[in-house]
Amino acid sequence: MTTQTFDRGDGPADPARMTGPPPTRRGSDFAALSREVKETGLLRRRPVYYSVKIGVNSLLLAAGWTAFALLGQSWWQLVTAAFLAVMFTQTAFIGHDAGHHQIAASKRVNDLLGRVHADLLVGLSYGWWINKHTRHHSHPNHVDRDPDIADGAIAFTEDQARVRRGAYAWLGRHQAWLFFPMLLLEGLALHVAGVRAMFDGTGRRTGRAARLAEAGMLTTHIVGYLVALFWFLTPLQAVAFLLVHQGLFGLYMGCSFAPNHKGMALFAKNDKVDFLRRQVLTSRNIRGHRLTDLALGGLNYQIEHHLFPSMPRPSLRHAQQLVRTFCARHGIAYHETGLLDSYAQVLRHLHAVGGPLRPELEY
Repeated sequence: MTTQTFDRGDGPADPARMTGPPPTRRGSDFAALSREVKETGLLRRRPVYYSVKIGVNSLLLAAGWTAFALLGQSWWQLVTAAFLAVMFTQTAFIGHDAGHHQIAASKRVNDLLGRVHADLLVGLSYGWWINKHTRHHSHPNHVDRDPDIADGAIAFTEDQARVRRGAYAWLGRHQAWLFFPMLLLEGLALHVAGVRAMFDGTGRRTGRAARLAEAGMLTTHIVGYLVALFWFLTPLQAVAFLLVHQGLFGLYMGCSFAPNHKGMALFAKNDKVDFLRRQVLTSRNIRGHRLTDLALGGLNYQIEHHLFPSMPRPSLRHAQQLVRTFCARHGIAYHETGLLDSYAQVLRHLHAVGGPLRPELEY
């Protein structure tokens, strides 16, 4: 496992406050950058943008389900499934923005929008995701602290790979080849993880009313989704629709998140690094245009998003040049690449991590 160690700077961010930039000490590098960004007004809310975004997204989602109802028992429903996979991901992106308080000034409004888009419309637990994602933002690529690189189906460090045995070891040996096929299961895995969190209490610590509201929305989605499939389709078509829809949803979600941090700098458990470098050195931006912004939900500006999580999505592209120039001025590596090259970097990293499990290689 390759790690980088830096002297203590701003100190660790408070996970409970990761909807916006952390408190900064006067004179720190991030404080200077934060002042520059605030002066540009890029942290101001964009109500018109999000009103249009949510409205158009809702209309397209409704159009997809209307087409589903009108088509009935037809194998053309698999096309509907693919369309709805795209719309589910776009809807999840709005839930992500709400979770970071990018949409409204009110926490209550953001949380309501997040629960509606995540729990009710997509079937993902908003509370579980907030809990997990906040910890990720606080310590990206920090071994034993970032839940996104915890040992699971994929080994993200050589230490995780070395302890694998049996079928789990075989999976680690071939994980670079199996990465994209495994993403087809990501959608179902997210649904299962969210439902499990509701029962075992690992979700976000919220009030009883909020937990009941989330449980009601999540249950409504799951029951409504399954009833709709088996009511309008034959059993075989319903199963095929579910597999195509959830498979492509997971693939799209995975392909949107995979380039962000995988293969970037890792920090060991006791490494100390200031907030600015922790966020920049572990993140990778994706070069592109407005279509890239739309397809990836703004996550292609991962560096700017991690530095300023509450910055509205359309402002990220305007912040990029400012952040990139600031990093160059302070000698901080700013990583940006094309989408396909980012996937190649991810796969090379996963292949290298699985190296200790391949006996033909010497370590």
